[in-house]
This record gives sequence, structure tokens and C-alpha cells, in this order.
Amino acid sequence: MHREHEPYERYEPYEEPGHRPDGYDDDHLVHGDHDRTPRRPRSRRVWLVAVGGVFTALVVVGGYGAYNVFNAVSGGSSAGGGGSTTTASKGPQTPPTTEQADAVAKDFLAAWGRGDIGAAAGLTDRPEAARMALTSFHDGVPARSLTLTGTGPAASGTPSEPVLGYRVRAEFDGTTEAWEYESTLGVLRAADGRVLVRWSPTVVHPKLSAGQSITVKALPDPVSKPTDRKSRPLDAFPSLASVLPQIPPPDGSKAVTGQAVVLSGGGQQSEQLFVLTPPSAPQVKLTIDADLQQVAEEAVKKQSAGGKPASLVAIQPSTGNILALAYAPQGGFNRAVGGGQAPGSTMKVVTAAALLEAGVTPDTVVPCKETTNSPRSWHNDEPGSHPDYTLSDDFIQSCNTGFIDKGLEKLQPGTLAGVARDQFGLGLQWRIGIPSRDATIPTPGSKDEAAASYIGQGQIQVNSLAMASVAATVQSGTFRQPVLREDVKRVSAPGKLPSDVAQALRSMMARTATQGTARTPMSGLSGQIGAKTGTAEAGSDANNSWFIAYRNDLAVAAEVEGGGHGFSAAGVAAAQVLKAGGGKG
Repeated sequence: MHREHEPYERYEPYEEPGHRPDGYDDDHLVHGDHDRTPRRPRSRRVWLVAVGGVFTALVVVGGYGAYNVFNAVSGGSSAGGGGSTTTASKGPQTPPTTEQADAVAKDFLAAWGRGDIGAAAGLTDRPEAARMALTSFHDGVPARSLTLTGTGPAASGTPSEPVLGYRVRAEFDGTTEAWEYESTLGVLRAADGRVLVRWSPTVVHPKLSAGQSITVKALPDPVSKPTDRKSRPLDAFPSLASVLPQIPPPDGSKAVTGQAVVLSGGGQQSEQLFVLTPPSAPQVKLTIDADLQQVAEEAVKKQSAGGKPASLVAIQPSTGNILALAYAPQGGFNRAVGGGQAPGSTMKVVTAAALLEAGVTPDTVVPCKETTNSPRSWHNDEPGSHPDYTLSDDFIQSCNTGFIDKGLEKLQPGTLAGVARDQFGLGLQWRIGIPSRDATIPTPGSKDEAAASYIGQGQIQVNSLAMASVAATVQSGTFRQPVLREDVKRVSAPGKLPSDVAQALRSMMARTATQGTARTPMSGLSGQIGAKTGTAEAGSDANNSWFIAYRNDLAVAAEVEGGGHGFSAAGVAAAQVLKAGGGKG
């Protein structure tokens, strides 16, 4: 009988007459039988095939993984028709020659590379399984070009079944990076005598197994993680855990969704094989200084021991940039920028500014009486009367009665609120980069309310952010609205602190830091320093501790609820930050 035509084998012509290119002589073909007696094999050739091809139909990347190829990669197929499986004979078979293995591998890779899935699948022993798997790969990995290059015999081959290696290089639109990997394919002689590629999921990729598929997928949307001003991470700081998610990306910026070639399915965890486009998110630098933030966190944590709520904010006076903010309890309400409390005698900085603008000088005698009336009765923290005290003395010793008497004498009901707003920015609508609470300094409706406001009591509501800005305004002489991001739109104060008033305030705050109520926590700090203590009555036995201060180009405000005198809890926390970050002028 005549041997049927073998449509999938391609043989190179040989010059030697009388010899078949498959390694067998015609006169060794036994009529009616496929068995052939091999002649002496030709010398072994090095198999190196370079095949380039372009998929003829590229699939838009979307709906990834919609093609389930469990049967394809597991090697299963239905019997009969075009999906029949060609199996190796159970009897002895003559192994493929080197030339035959090279030829079928070359044809298979060429067909796969040019996107002729039917032809490639037909050169395997499981054409239906191969067709499904190759189609899935073609649809799931929309490469612009696919180059398959033979690398020669693999060590895993056997005399009866050669194994040949090849390299895959896939190039994609939108990236200059190419996905490259190596795999192998086995070659066998089928029962009908044809030389075919033994189909296995690993022919597509060495990691592909039953029930799995390889597709291009979108990576999870990148999350923008703001950094400090030196591009350092801020995730580790407890006080910033609620702040960072509130930071929006820069105007007009967009996150880039990445894409990757992913191996998935088969009950296994998905594996990323190659990143086509790395995801990227707009980077936002905050004004925070990570080193100073660490100190602020530690300072607040120490002073809040025992469950006392506390907060601290540090600002750079020359810019208004917020360098640190911390609060306790951790994970709770961000009282540093969102709280509202009476600031106690730290408000006397603003009251002193109003008195100086009303004609009072630091040397004006303002007696510090033991008690005074508005008609409400007021007293000082320390007993005793000091009739020879000046305004500066009242300031550094934090005399309540002197400020109340002179305020009621010199200031109109709305004067304090006006100075606070127009020169210190308190009461304006701030946009710092995250939601914050603005200061509330209402116009008093009675002399009692006015007296309370002059010493930071009554209806005045501020937080550490606002009072740190007060200290910064005194240090620089100019209100600069605090910000967490330099690209946010700031508000400007309608007026400006007069230079002589700013100088007088700096002088009085310096005396307070060296001779007055703030001298203990400020001891040992060099450079341009100034401070003001505050002890705010909160209707309980333990008063709230407040402290504002500056050292060179660093201003700090701290408060500890139930912390007592300002020089104790809040003063210690503020001084700890000033010592760490205020050394440079």
C-alpha cells in the first residue's frame, strides 16, 4: 500500500539520491506496514530557529480571563472529528530523527508566531487541547509581535522522545519593555507514523498547569501615599494615620493603572509573570518633617500618660509650613487641628497686641491686684498684690487682674476679635490641606464676657494649630496661614502686625522664657526664644495646660487636657520639640 501524505511535516531536500530526508531508505519500507528499518542516522545538526510573527488579530485588553481554558491546558479533548487526540502507539516505535524533530518544532513555532492557531495545533498530538490553549494565550496576551526562537535540544529529552528548547519574546504597544521567557516542547512519533509535538500546558509557558490561564490584567489602582518634605514615608506615625488618606492628589493629576501578564486559575494563587506598565500614583509632598514628627509623637505620648488627651503642632514661621502635628489618644479625634478649647493665658499674646496698639507700652504701670471685678470676681494663680507691675511684668508673670483691668479700660468690645482676625488670622477660613477647625473669637456681649476673653477664657475656642500660628506670627512679624501642602491656596490677613508691636511682643515673650513662668521648660535653649504659658479653667479640679513658644525658625503650641499649669505638661512637650528642631536660625 502507498504511504498516505503527511501534511504537517516539512523536510528539507537532500542531495543524496536514493535516501529519504526522514532518515530511512525507500528500499527499507515494508509494504503494508509502517515499521521501517532505520539506516545509519546522519550527523546531528544544531537546531536553532529564529521565527518572527505578528498576531493578525489583537484583542483589546479588557474583560481579562473571560476565556476558561481548563480543558485546554489539562490536555483533554473530545474523541472524533477535528478534536480527536492522536496518541502514541503502545507498541515499539522508531523515534523521530534529529531532522524530523527540528522540522516539526520549526513549523509549530512558525505557525504559533504568525497567529495561525489551527496550523500550530494540527502539529500536536492533541490538536483540540492545543487549539484552545493557544487561542486563550492569543486572546489573553495581546502582544504586538511574538518572536519564537529555537535554542536546541534540552537535557530533559530522551532517545525515544527528543525535547527541544525555545525562547519567547513578546512585545506590546505602550511599552519598550519586552516579556521574555524560555520553555520546551517534546517531539514524538504518533501511531500513524507522523512526527508531532507532544502537547502539554508547559508548551505555552513552563509554569502553566491544568486549569490555569495566562492573561494581561490591570493591576490594583495605586494608592497615593504622601511623603514628608524630603520624600520620606509617613505611614508609621500614628497621628498621621487619619491625615494621609485625606490628602487629595494635585489638581489635574491622574493615577496610572498598571498592567501585568498574570498566571491565574487552577485553585492556585495568581502569579505576576511580567509587568507591562507599572502603576503610578501622583506623589504629594507634605510640609511635615519626619524627624520632627517623631519627636512630636513621643512628646505627646509621654504627656498624655494616664489617658489625658493632648496635642501639639509645630510650624515654620518663615513659611507657615506645618512641620509636625501629633495628638493623643492615638487613633482618636485629631484635636491638634480639629479641636476647640479655651487657650487660657496664651491668649494674652493677642490681648497684649491689642493693648499696645491702643497706646499702652511694655513699661506702662499696670497693677497686678490680688482680685478684681468685672463685676464678676477674678483672681490670679498666685496670691498677693503687685501694684508696681508693668504690662511686661503682668505678661511674664501671667497676671490675670492686670490684663482684665487694662483691657476693660482701653479696649472696645470688638477690638480683641478684630486684632486676632486682621493681624493673627484667627477667625479666618483656613485651608491647610485637610479639614480643620478655625478659631472662634466672638465679640463679647458683656463686661464679664470681655474680661474672660482678655485672659483666654469664656467663649474663645482654638486649638494647637491656631496657637502655634500665633507664636509664629510674633516670631516673624507676619501672619502666614499654616499649611500641610505648599500648593494649597492660603488666606491672607487683612492687616499686619505693626513692627513696633511685634518687637514689643518678642521682647515680652523672651522675658517670659528666661525670667517668667516659662523659664523652667525653656531652660537651656539658645537662639531667639520666646514663650507664653497658659492655664485654662475647664470646670474641674485639674486645669488644662497650654504652652506656646518659638526658637529661631520653629514655633510650637501644645495643650494637655487636665495637665495643670502651662509650664508643666504642655511646656515640657513643647520644649522637647524646640530642643530637637529649633537649633538653626
